[in-house]
Amino acid sequence: MVSTRQDAWTQEEDLLLAEVVLRCIREGGTQLQAFEEVGRKLSRTAAACGFRWNSAIRKQYKNGIEVAKKQRKKAKHAIHHSHSLPDKEKPLQEESKEADLPFNFNEVVTYLRSLYEKATDENGRSSEDVEKLLVQSREQEEAYKSLLAAYHQLEDEYKELIAFLDKALNRTTSKETPLTIRSNGYIQR
Repeated sequence: MVSTRQDAWTQEEDLLLAEVVLRCIREGGTQLQAFEEVGRKLSRTAAACGFRWNSAIRKQYKNGIEVAKKQRKKAKHAIHHSHSLPDKEKPLQEESKEADLPFNFNEVVTYLRSLYEKATDENGRSSEDVEKLLVQSREQEEAYKSLLAAYHQLEDEYKELIAFLDKALNRTTSKETPLTIRSNGYIQR
């Protein structure tokens, strides 16, 4: 029995999920087929892949989904018309099929990568926002360390003061020479 993973999704896994789902949409397959394929590749369940797609990834690829649906429709249309064409016209249409596409594969990859870089986390923050938050976190950690050091220094000084006062109090309570405070504020032995 193959164990399924339950750890957090990486950006590479999210990208693979998006690429496979968009390909399935383009080719006329179902999203469930895509989830099963990705699940096999990543040792995850199809349900986990579907949940990840619907909860976090799908909204980042709205434009990509629309483009994939248009490509699927165009491909269906081309296949439907190729069956009705006489055999001598089919090679001409197959040659021009590549030119009819609105963009090439490299453009799709570039588009997906740009979406990936602009991706947001579950709280809606972009990667730039997350980087700013990390910088702020580091600055606050340094400030905390500085305050903690100052606190420890004050604590040490406080302990020294208490020890000094205890020592002075022990002297005054001993039977040797008692200290008296005069009315003018001076201490007298």
